[in-house]
Amino acid sequence: MNQTTRTPQHIDVREFHSRARTAIADPKIRKNFRKAMDGLIVKRKDAFEGWDLEALRELGANIRLRALADLPDLLEQLEKKLTDNGVNVHWAIDGDEACRIIRDICVARNAKTVIKGKSMVTEEMELNHYLADHDIEALESDLGEYIVQLASETPSHIIMPAIHKNTGEISELMYEKTGTDLSNDVEYLTASARQQLREKFMNADVGVSGVNFAVAETGTLCLVENEGNGRMTTTVPPCHIAVTGIEKVVGYLEDVAPLLALLTRSATGQHITTYFNMISGSRKPDELDGPEEVHVVLVDNGRSSIYQDDELLDTLRCIRCGACMNHCPVYTRVGGHTYGTTYPGPIGKILMPHLIGLDEGRHLPSASSLCGACGEVCPVKIPIPDLLVRLRQESVDGDKLNPAKVRGHGAKRNALEALVWKGWSWMHARPGAYRFGTTVASRLRKLQPGKLGGWTRYRTAPKLAARTLHERMKERSQ
Repeated sequence: MNQTTRTPQHIDVREFHSRARTAIADPKIRKNFRKAMDGLIVKRKDAFEGWDLEALRELGANIRLRALADLPDLLEQLEKKLTDNGVNVHWAIDGDEACRIIRDICVARNAKTVIKGKSMVTEEMELNHYLADHDIEALESDLGEYIVQLASETPSHIIMPAIHKNTGEISELMYEKTGTDLSNDVEYLTASARQQLREKFMNADVGVSGVNFAVAETGTLCLVENEGNGRMTTTVPPCHIAVTGIEKVVGYLEDVAPLLALLTRSATGQHITTYFNMISGSRKPDELDGPEEVHVVLVDNGRSSIYQDDELLDTLRCIRCGACMNHCPVYTRVGGHTYGTTYPGPIGKILMPHLIGLDEGRHLPSASSLCGACGEVCPVKIPIPDLLVRLRQESVDGDKLNPAKVRGHGAKRNALEALVWKGWSWMHARPGAYRFGTTVASRLRKLQPGKLGGWTRYRTAPKLAARTLHERMKERSQ
């Protein structure tokens, strides 16, 4: 098989608007995403039929809030329980350190091949290309991730990485890269990909996976999946490395059930996924399968900074279900690659500014209509629209109530615009100045320009009235 290693694209996030215009003009992208999102919305609705959804969302939100409130203690408890279970625990301050830790584990075992289950944190770290630079092959085993790896692309959705491609495009890609026959038979293409991956599973030196929930009470790693690749990744290779953000910890095993019910229904409309893996350690002497050793890498990568802010802390509630993307009118029309970030869509717009800075991600908080759909469907009730407004304030250096804290704040601040708003504030605080200003504006309304920046690109400019409101009210009372 001719395997292609994914190459990081290093897309300039600041080019969001130009990429968005290109995507909107591409009927194929519009059709692929519209069809997929419509289907997911219906499946989610059906999956929650008969449930008290709001009560379940409230429970999920409280579980995540409680875990975050106790996060430092829970992480210490998790480390102790994992260590007691024979798991090696590593801490990484950022993605680079996490990559080095994984490389060192591979080097210590003389590993040359890595098979990977689905993990957004490893995407965040760009682990694949890091390992490739150190002569270690990393192969994605999730079918969607495998497809985008063959295409040398990045995922366009956190749950369904190849959702931007239709069956015909996938068939052509597999034909070109692996020699699979051209076919629109989904079962044939899936079986072919699994056959190609089977040998890699059996011969891989190390398996790398993500973590959906890490239970502090028992030291258990929970992994949700549908294809069985996660189970094989964590049991067949002699070494398993689980990589997770520090926010994925929950306090108790009983916390997992409601979060799982919310996750699967919100993500794919399933009552339960085909596989739910609970990993508590390496293979015991009397067991027939499982890895010889297990490592857990706990990655910070900016999460501690988010944790310091009482409002922005809500970002860390996320359980990575993707429901906010599925219901977002912006994401549905432009697709994931338009954002140029690891996490696209609404969750990406509130998370990525912390990871890359507002100077790089300055346009992300504004890439929203603030319709509120994301907040309404979030299974753990993250107030995404409120956080977007907060980050918009941060991008122009915040205000008195919310002083700027995010790295790169003030990136969109414009001195002239700030002066105009300061004058607006001054005038509206003084009735005499306000009446004088509005009267002059109404008298000079014929001088009003017909174009008002981006607002009038798709809209007609509002016209100033011939008489001010005060004048009309005064005339009416006479």
